[in-house]
Amino acid sequence: MPPGYVRKKAPAKPKLDPFIPVIDGILRDDKSRPKKQQHTSKRIFERLRDEHGFTGGITIVKDYVAGWRQRTQEMFIPLVHPPGHAQADFGEAIGIIGGVERKIHFFAFDLPHSDACFVVGYPAETTEAFCDGHVRAFAFFGGVPKSILYDNTKIAVARILGDGKRQRTRVFTELQSHYLFEDRFGRPGKGSDKGKVEGLVGYARRNFLVPIPVFESFAALNAYLLECCRRRMADCLRGHDETIGERLKRDLAALQTPLSPYDACEKVATSVSSLSLVRYRRNDYSVPTTYGHRDVLVRGYVHEVVISCGTEVIARHPRSYEREDFIFEPLHYLALIEQKINALDQAAPLVGWRLPEEFMTLRRLLEARMGKQGKREFVQVLRLMEVFRADEVAAAVRDAIRRGAIGFDAVKHLVLCRIERRPPRLDMTVYPYLPQAHVAVTSAKTYMSLLTGAAS
Repeated sequence: MPPGYVRKKAPAKPKLDPFIPVIDGILRDDKSRPKKQQHTSKRIFERLRDEHGFTGGITIVKDYVAGWRQRTQEMFIPLVHPPGHAQADFGEAIGIIGGVERKIHFFAFDLPHSDACFVVGYPAETTEAFCDGHVRAFAFFGGVPKSILYDNTKIAVARILGDGKRQRTRVFTELQSHYLFEDRFGRPGKGSDKGKVEGLVGYARRNFLVPIPVFESFAALNAYLLECCRRRMADCLRGHDETIGERLKRDLAALQTPLSPYDACEKVATSVSSLSLVRYRRNDYSVPTTYGHRDVLVRGYVHEVVISCGTEVIARHPRSYEREDFIFEPLHYLALIEQKINALDQAAPLVGWRLPEEFMTLRRLLEARMGKQGKREFVQVLRLMEVFRADEVAAAVRDAIRRGAIGFDAVKHLVLCRIERRPPRLDMTVYPYLPQAHVAVTSAKTYMSLLTGAAS
């Protein structure tokens, strides 16, 4: 068939041509704006009409904008990924952990050559989660990549300098110098620079976390995610003749062997308040009162907060991700409560401390016999848990109540006997050679005879 009519040149647009520089300027400025706040073709037409006196129709404006956007779409080059290199990023999903619906921040680690992946979930996208994700990924693959590609996360990049170089954060510098891998960063706002791990984030969300995962803890969730990563090793992706696991062998051969795991935590130097509390990430954690007003080092892990004074670890607490929360260990305050015994019933650290019922029975008996001193002896009994296990102390308290030996010394003796596996020495009937004391009932006659003898 003969060819049809072919236009020699684009049709003239006398009404639009004078306004093309204005349209081009608007569209160029939109490139640096949030996607949801960029101009539509209709909005550009309205601005041309209202601000610049445009008298043409909306159709020619729409056609020009559509053509401009098509001509300026970014093009990409197919890449080949040599073995031994990696990409890392964070993703988000919704899950139910411990019966509570919450946001899960998962760390995704991809080896682009083999498409092998590692995914682990965290309560928040924090510095310690970032470091812990690397430690777990290196342990999963059994080695450290030659280089890792990141976006410009504030966890790793403190500043982007004018020449395109990055000023690393202190923690990321520590991590990199510990494992000796090369870091690479994509262009700001360009997810296509690390397309492999971006694809992994979407894949993990669609395949590993749908339907919404329900687990008792993050440990159970991460065990499930680890199994998902292992099962994916058997997949053979489009364009490849080998499975992911078969191609992974070349990646593993190129990895570096780590010397030791990095201590994945955030370190903060601070001091203890007069309430024996240490503040970390807007929450307060208790330490023993003997360390009041002293300088301490807080190490924040993903699920734990460890507080040290000098070389000694003085407190460990489960990590709280709430705000303005108080995390108490009742044992930290017992020594001070023993001195200030009137604070026993109003001490906030003891609120919610669930003790076996026999402790309350012992307290009632001690107070009935000794009053205020009974309170102090009860606190001394509680302080036995600073040295001995709680179940051992509870068993000794039960035994003391059963024997009628109500007192701190008796409970301590019973705890030691239980640990040393020797019989207690609280029953006087087993020692017949000891002298027995007999106390007679006082009578008025005897008292009067004493008075008579004194008079004579």
